[in-house]
Amino acid sequence: MGKQRIRPIALGLIEHQGHVFVSQGNDSASGEVFYRFPGGGIDFGESSIDALKREFQEELQADLTNVEYLACLENIFTCHGKSGHELIQLFRCDFVDQGFYDVNKVYTLLEGKDKHNAIWIPIEQIRPEGLNLVPKTCHPYVHASWDKNAT
Repeated sequence: MGKQRIRPIALGLIEHQGHVFVSQGNDSASGEVFYRFPGGGIDFGESSIDALKREFQEELQADLTNVEYLACLENIFTCHGKSGHELIQLFRCDFVDQGFYDVNKVYTLLEGKDKHNAIWIPIEQIRPEGLNLVPKTCHPYVHASWDKNAT
């Protein structure tokens, strides 16, 4: 068995009209549906912001603007029956193309040969008993901006 490594990733938090943009996944081992901000791995020698922009371009053919660093988060998890460990560079950002802001549309996110749905979910559904947004350490960043915008 190969040595397990911590995987550095960059994820983008995009909000619009009380919704947040996420990709939908399914854990094949547990059958659990989960949601995650789009993004992906940071390559050696690549900055996290460049990785974020590259991943959005590769997976959604989307360009980003107003990219703002939020935090570095740690995620230790099990998915598809395998242990994982990520260090997440989390960014708040916006789409350049306003066509991505249709909150009723289902978008296709291409991750290698795999296809996933990317959708807008209402922010108020992100709570412990609500939709499973992973990792849970991202929740305060969604709710902080929602609370700020609601006042």
